[in-house]
Formats: sequence, structure tokens, C-alpha cells
Amino acid sequence: MKQTCLVTGATGFIGRHLLASLTREGHPVLALLRQPQQLPTLQTQVTALGGAGERVSALVGDLGVAGLGLSAVDRARAQAVAAVFHLGAHFAWRLPLQQARTVNVEGALQVADLAAAADARLLMVGGFMLHNPAHLQRLGVNLPQPASSDWPRVYRRSGGYEGSKIEAHFTVQRRMRELQGRLTCVHPATLCGHSHSGHLLPGQPLAGLIDNLAHGRLSAIPGSPQHWLPLVCVDFLAELLRLAAFDPALEGGELLALDDRTPNLAGLVAWLAQALQTSAPRRHLPIGLLHTLLKLPGLPTLLHTEPESLDFIQTQRFDTQDTQAFAARHGLAWPDLESAVRASARYLFPHRALGM
Repeated sequence: MKQTCLVTGATGFIGRHLLASLTREGHPVLALLRQPQQLPTLQTQVTALGGAGERVSALVGDLGVAGLGLSAVDRARAQAVAAVFHLGAHFAWRLPLQQARTVNVEGALQVADLAAAADARLLMVGGFMLHNPAHLQRLGVNLPQPASSDWPRVYRRSGGYEGSKIEAHFTVQRRMRELQGRLTCVHPATLCGHSHSGHLLPGQPLAGLIDNLAHGRLSAIPGSPQHWLPLVCVDFLAELLRLAAFDPALEGGELLALDDRTPNLAGLVAWLAQALQTSAPRRHLPIGLLHTLLKLPGLPTLLHTEPESLDFIQTQRFDTQDTQAFAARHGLAWPDLESAVRASARYLFPHRALGM
């Protein structure tokens, strides 16, 4: 009998694909929803992605409310789950500190408490920058003792969303140790669309890059020839999350979900330009200069680029050996990234890709 899972952030981009993966494998899923009337639409989306939408039911709750806003009945239902996938977060650029903390940190702690009380494995989704110690130290994170970090300072340097995701990671780790709970962390890179269909939602950072290129707003490549934007295909990530949550060997461990075959940013833009049948810029614009320009009033809106997003474009390379070994052990094949990138561009701009 397949085990029941609880998923926060179920209506998001990763969430929909994770639900498709879980239900395709026969797992019943409780989706934490603020608005239970979203359930029929979510079920339809899950089925369209190859899952079994009828296996998804709603758990009415809110990450920003005390006790997650769960009724006694729904809290009892949550106690019967085997795994809790925490994907939910308030995402926005220029997110105020307290607003970010309420949902992304305090909400995550409540999910951790719920998982520990149910003796369920908590699968916490973080971000690939948590595998960049030099970056964390530049932001002001005290890695030997994260709890003693000056978090308001970290938020000022990183932005509300990224700061809250970093704080949540270390805070949840501490809470689960205190509760002797079972925790696994997966840290995704920037999301590429589905490896075959290219399914990609407009709010994703890669979609923003594609949009800027398609509309002629990308006149120069940010950074140097060494800069890159690490990617992972959303369907590969969903399978990785599912497998990681039920792998006994990964309890207490972490995985970096990042395709190290991602080219530099110039190569990535070239792939996209070919798919969109447009020309790619060749000159580079230093990241520091771009940061300065984006401080000018109105320029982020004009360029459709937020200063916080530039932190994900970097020269740091990552060790993915553990993830590669995990995928190989489970027979999980890495998708062809170039094909997935091109499919993502075609998905968002089908008429451009067809030359219409």
C-alpha cells in the first residue's frame, strides 16, 4: 500500500510536478491549500502532467497562520502521513523582512513541528546557494553557529526572499534536531522547464530571461564568460524529491539538485536564441555595473530585471557527485539539458519558435 504524503506549495511550479510524480506512483496526497476551491483545478493540472489528480485531496491551512490554520479534523489527518514535502514559500522580489519571515521561516517551523509530531520524514526544499559557503559568509551568515547570525543584516544584503529561505534552512535543521525528527534537504538550482514539453510558468527566473531575449531587452550578457545560471529540469527535480523522501540512506542528508552540464550564461542565451530564432547578444556587462545601474529609479522595471536575481548568476562551481551517485542508484536519468532549454523557450513563445 502506497504511503500518504503531505505537500505544501502544491499549487506552485515544483508542487504540481511533484504531485504528478507522487500520484503516478500511487501515493495519496494531502495538499495544504489556503483556498480549498482550488482543488479541482489542481487535480486537473496534475492529471495533465501525467499524474492521477483524483489521488489529491485538500488539507485546508495557511503557512502564515498560527497552527497552520488547521482544524482538529485536518490536524488528525496530517498525523497519518509518512512524508511531508515542504515547498511552500512566499516568493516576491523586495519582500519586506517581517512578511518574509512570517511565512518562510515561522511557517516552515510549524511544518517541521507537524512532521515531527507525525513521525513523518520532512523533505525540505531549500536552494542551491546554500551550497556556496563563501556566498553565505559574504551575506553575514555565521556558519559555525547560524543561530547567532545577524539575520536582519543578512536580509538587507540578500533580499527578503533569499534571506528568509536561508534562515529557514538553518532554523528548521535546529528544530528537527531538538525534536529528534527525520529530515532530508534538497537544494534545487534555477528551474528549467519540463525536459520534453518545456512546461514552464512565466514567474520563473529562466522565463524572465527568455522573455527579455524574445522582446529585445537583453542587449548584453550579465557578468563575464565565467558566469553561469545553474539549472535543473523540473520533472527531474520532482522525481528526485520523491525518491529522496523515501530513501532510508538519505535520512539526515542533503542533495544538490543541479545539472553541472549547464553552460555559461553566453551558451545558455545562445541555446535560447536559436530556439526563438533571434540573435543573441555577444558583449558582456559586468555584474557590479549592472547592480549599480539597477539602483536607478525605474530601471529594474524598464529592464524587467531585479537586483536580487543577479546573485544567482555566478562563477562558483559545485560538487554534484553525491547527487549523481544517488540518481544512478535509483536509475534516474539526467535529461538532455539543451533540448529542455530549447523546449522551454518554445513553450513560452511557440509562435516565435515557429518563425510566425
